[in-house]
Amino acid sequence: MDVPQLLLVGLVLVLGVVGVLVPGVPGTWLVWAGLLWWTMQEPTALAWSLLVAATALLLVVQVVKWQLPPRRLRDVGVTRRMAAAAGAGAVLGFVVLPVLGAVPGFMGGIYLSERLRLGTHGEAVASLRAVMRAVGTSVLVELLACLMVLAAWLGAVLTT
Repeated sequence: MDVPQLLLVGLVLVLGVVGVLVPGVPGTWLVWAGLLWWTMQEPTALAWSLLVAATALLLVVQVVKWQLPPRRLRDVGVTRRMAAAAGAGAVLGFVVLPVLGAVPGFMGGIYLSERLRLGTHGEAVASLRAVMRAVGTSVLVELLACLMVLAAWLGAVLTT
């Protein structure tokens, strides 16, 4: 595999890692797709072993991500209305300030939903913090896994 292709694979992996932090972007799948691309172009035992290990890790992370947070989100009082407001805020933020605006928009949607439901600024901020802590756990787990895959790929590329 030549250097420009390696740089493109690296770019896809980095975009996947950044995508984990942006709501609505399939960051984990971008990381996996970048690794698959590299493996198909560099069909060595190391590449295939890394792909298999990364696939297993990322699948486990998806199971953990989808199983643990719903219990925590229910515990902090997340409603369908709040989720809809957060999604609408993320989309609006993304349109107003591409990519970067999605996170503040997401948080703004939660805040406005809770402000309308609870009535006071202090209670809405406390609810926003609780929701962000619950969501943050799953994001950090996914981010750590994608960073581990990126680091393993970088190590494999540098050793060959």
